[in-house]
Amino acid sequence: MNKTKKAGIITKIKERIDSSSIFILTDYKGMTVKEITDLRRKLRVCKAEYKVVKNTLTSRALSQSNESVKEKLNGTTAILFGFGDVVSPAKILASFIKDAEKPKIIGGVLDGKYYEEKEVVAISKLKSKEQLLADVVGGLKSPLYGLVSVLQGNIRKMVYLLSAIKDKKGGSIQIGGATPH
Repeated sequence: MNKTKKAGIITKIKERIDSSSIFILTDYKGMTVKEITDLRRKLRVCKAEYKVVKNTLTSRALSQSNESVKEKLNGTTAILFGFGDVVSPAKILASFIKDAEKPKIIGGVLDGKYYEEKEVVAISKLKSKEQLLADVVGGLKSPLYGLVSVLQGNIRKMVYLLSAIKDKKGGSIQIGGATPH
């Protein structure tokens, strides 16, 4: 590979790292092309990419603040770049690993901080942004339903009371001087 092509690849890797909300290093050893393609297809749903990259080029693309990541670049490395929600790509990767038993998570970077494998797995067990928003909406909606129910109960009691008075008076109720028909 010539220098200009390498420089272009390094620039692309750096852009992906800088624009990603999370990136996860994996050891893809033993994965077939079909498995990698399947993982990539699943990740597209949550705006994430899975790229096999050369360790030396990735090392050059990483900034000085990611020295701990450079040390982990050994062997067959692929990187999952998540561009939207942080949890969804980690969940998809963890689910894929559970089924296929590969790739192996090396670690990940979230908000510029490096996390080991067990911490990335813990991130994958968190609720997604959509689930958290649904919980908030449900929490806000619940008291409103309670209020509506209480108000309906009072109106219902008033109707029962008026019905009982009507039955007691022989079928007609006079409200405010007017007699209903």
